[in-house]
Amino acid sequence: MRRVGGENQVKALAEGVIWRKAKWVGWGGDHLGTERFFTTFTTVLCFLLSSFSFTSTDAYDPLDPNGNITIKWDVMSWTPDGYVATVTIYNFQQYRHIQAPGWQLGWTWAKKEVIWSMVGSQATQQGDCSKYKGNLPHSCMKSPTIVDLLPGTPPEDQVANCCRGGVISAWAQDPENSFSSFQIVVGAEGTTNTTVKLPKNYTLRSPGPGYTCGAASIVTPTKFNSADKRRVTQAMMTWNVTCTYSQFLAGKNPTCCVSLSSFYNDTIVPCPTCTCGCQNNVTHPGSCVNPSSPYLESVVAGSTSNNPYSPLVQCTNHMCPIRVHWHVKLNYVSYWRIKVTVLNFNYKMNYSQWNLVAQHPNFDNVTQVFSFKYKSLTPYGEATNDTALLWGEQFYNDILMEAGPLGNVQSEILFQKDASTFTFEKGWAFPQRIYFNGDNCVMPPPDAYPFLPNSSSRPDISFLALILTLLLSLVFCYAHV
Repeated sequence: MRRVGGENQVKALAEGVIWRKAKWVGWGGDHLGTERFFTTFTTVLCFLLSSFSFTSTDAYDPLDPNGNITIKWDVMSWTPDGYVATVTIYNFQQYRHIQAPGWQLGWTWAKKEVIWSMVGSQATQQGDCSKYKGNLPHSCMKSPTIVDLLPGTPPEDQVANCCRGGVISAWAQDPENSFSSFQIVVGAEGTTNTTVKLPKNYTLRSPGPGYTCGAASIVTPTKFNSADKRRVTQAMMTWNVTCTYSQFLAGKNPTCCVSLSSFYNDTIVPCPTCTCGCQNNVTHPGSCVNPSSPYLESVVAGSTSNNPYSPLVQCTNHMCPIRVHWHVKLNYVSYWRIKVTVLNFNYKMNYSQWNLVAQHPNFDNVTQVFSFKYKSLTPYGEATNDTALLWGEQFYNDILMEAGPLGNVQSEILFQKDASTFTFEKGWAFPQRIYFNGDNCVMPPPDAYPFLPNSSSRPDISFLALILTLLLSLVFCYAHV
């Protein structure tokens, strides 16, 4: 069963209302029995609802509502039996990039087309080309898979914006490297823009799953300016394919979680237990690695998996490859300071060009960011500036090393206070959302947040307020199942 019409707006509204409601009832403390009852009740209700036949693979991201990957085909010239095209993969996602070992692009030919040659990329399989004599096509596969070439490819095998090993940067983080191109010569195809049949069933892997691609659609031919800007040429024909990302399709388990602490409370709030899975050496032996094992190196080196992209994580209560720790560090008269630490618990991966997205109302008054690069994002328009994109300094901390002593990066952020909104009460100092490499990280439950020592007195919660919280939770559940 699938819902239609306005579900993205309902989802965003529900999340926003529940966030405001959580702040109103108060976060932290150890005497929120009624609220905990309703939290538990609605959690069970969500689970029961999810057991029905609802499915949701929506790719809507409230912090990047227009983010997508667009694949553009420009037919540059005709050949005796087909065409020459330039294919460009544009990453219009603000903070989600394609990391090593890179993208894999696939499609299904509409007829019996072949690929005579490619520059800047290659098909992974040639297929059965036995009916051809003399020069053999590069690929005769009905559904070819295309990959980028590696850095260091000879110049004669390159085109502009190719050969980065399939790595494509996020649009907001590195726009100059946010696209990848290759050239393809197609045969056994039409030779006019009325006889060409567009490829079907596009797929994009990055390199794992997560992307869903729509059908190709013919658009206005692309125009090109000459180097001296005095002449304009255009493609014979152009078509676009749009691919969107779903974290659910990428993997049923989350990939990161958030822990919290503060200078005004000794409590360190950990990631929720079993956030990304549970330790189970009975049914899944070797599902995690004990960092104190004397055979750690041999265990990591000998690890195997049917999925080469599945992480090999350190044994923790949360079992997540990535943990983000947000610490409220200092309080000044006109400023306050936090420390953000990203820890890598994955023994199989270094995260290159990693990034972090954080949403907090005081990001409209950032004074200084230490050792990270910072860019403001405005997903709700220029009037709301509460979302920050953070990433590492090149050659310093832009690579998050695998699990171990060096498997962390950290920074501090100094905020200027706004007297009308600033408070340490009710969890205000902690983020509303945290993303790592484009995936939404799991936050601790609101009633576990560190609270001020003198915040024992809390407003009474009316029965009407509890009913309202329950109804909003139902809306939230329905928007996510």
